Amino acid sequence: MGTAERREASEDGAAAGGTALRDPVAPEDDSPNRQVRTERAASAGGSADRGGRAAAGAGADSTARQARVAYRPLWVEEPAKRRRMPDPVRTAAVRAVLVIAVTLIQAMVAFLCTLAGSWLAFPMVISSVVSTVLATWGALDVWVTRQVWNQRNGVVSTPSSTARALRREQRRARRQERTAQRAQERIHRQSGAGQLSHP
Repeated sequence: MGTAERREASEDGAAAGGTALRDPVAPEDDSPNRQVRTERAASAGGSADRGGRAAAGAGADSTARQARVAYRPLWVEEPAKRRRMPDPVRTAAVRAVLVIAVTLIQAMVAFLCTLAGSWLAFPMVISSVVSTVLATWGALDVWVTRQVWNQRNGVVSTPSSTARALRREQRRARRQERTAQRAQERIHRQSGAGQLSHP
């Protein structure tokens, strides 16, 4: 087989394949889907004005459907893995973080000024030393504040804990309240037993 014959055979095959892909011959079926397709094709052949209005309505429906499908919340709230820190402890922690950040910035500026031979190096070194003392105090303040809060409000099973005394007082107050409620109920029951029923 020559080159020209091979080219003609490949062109014939491509043309046949192309027509086969473009115009598939579907088997005859009387399914409801075919009837729906036929009715849709018939209704599409109607007037251009009616088709334009239907297209606009379908476009509005599809836009509303897309808006409904596309809506998602920006974030999903999850339960916290750890309990929220008490407010005094959080305040001390924020203060300590700010002081430590300023100290680190001052130390870096002092180092760079020393490398550059600037006159600002000596004041920055002095201020960074002072800031280091303040940062240490801030970190200790967080620890002390947390211990004090736990001692007053937390569950600390030590003999010197004031949380025990507070709980004891709360239990005593609840017990007295329950006793008073029971006494009131008993008085109501006794006074209700002696009355005659009204018609």
